[in-house]
Amino acid sequence: MGINIRTIKDIRLYLSEELEGCYPEPEINALANIILKSVSKSSKLHTLAYPEIRVLQKHIRKISGICRELKRGKPIQYILGETSFLNLVIRVNEETLIPRPETEELADFIIRENKGFRGTILDIGTGSGCIAIALAVNLPGTVVSGCDISEGALLKAKENARLNNATVTFFISDILNPDVRLFPKTDIIVSNPPYIRESEKQFMARNVLDFEPHKALFVSDSEPLVFYSAIIKLAEIILSPGGKLYCEINEAMGKLMFRLFDSSGYSGIELIKDINGKDRIIKGIKND
Repeated sequence: MGINIRTIKDIRLYLSEELEGCYPEPEINALANIILKSVSKSSKLHTLAYPEIRVLQKHIRKISGICRELKRGKPIQYILGETSFLNLVIRVNEETLIPRPETEELADFIIRENKGFRGTILDIGTGSGCIAIALAVNLPGTVVSGCDISEGALLKAKENARLNNATVTFFISDILNPDVRLFPKTDIIVSNPPYIRESEKQFMARNVLDFEPHKALFVSDSEPLVFYSAIIKLAEIILSPGGKLYCEINEAMGKLMFRLFDSSGYSGIELIKDINGKDRIIKGIKND
């Protein structure tokens, strides 16, 4: 540690020096803001406005430990144990995916489309519960449930529901081999299933490959739509006529997904692009 740390300004210099070469400068600045907010419980604005504030020794030790983990490639969300999702605090661990901005876009799109909706919603492959909880909080009057194959993920989802005062029913199920009796009849189904093809691993960041749960990320190249096909098969039984199906998708599979929805009898099919202009969300309405 080449810098004598006394102030917030020193912390920023320390992180910049230690993480140089591991992360690009803009990401180091963003990490510094996240770390300072988490450790000091101060806002980004406060730490920027008062860089000469003294830092407690216990905070310096904690930040040093965080820095060591970052240099290993561990995602900051797993180090801190939480992240934000549509202004909610969502706790995560290595049983759950770290929620992405694209998934926030999916949840936000559903919320904006369904203001005043008071029916039932099912989140398939709920993971940390971020989508289900965001919908329950932002669409009051709805009855929301979520399922996942991972018991560990569901424990975290239940914790997140309590943390955010959201009423969501969670249950365990394998969507590729579901017990249909467990699933409630529903008016909206939403899912962010595994959709990254094995051949795309070579383009993934090391921190994703080394730390995030592969079973929640990857599908075989031979069956890239296996989870979507299973969801649609289940929706034949549990989704109400006129009900809506929303999915996050692989940017390279928009046309394939459109054909899948079309051939499965859905109408009003929309492909929605994310903030980067990539096909990321598909919506369809189940025909009567």
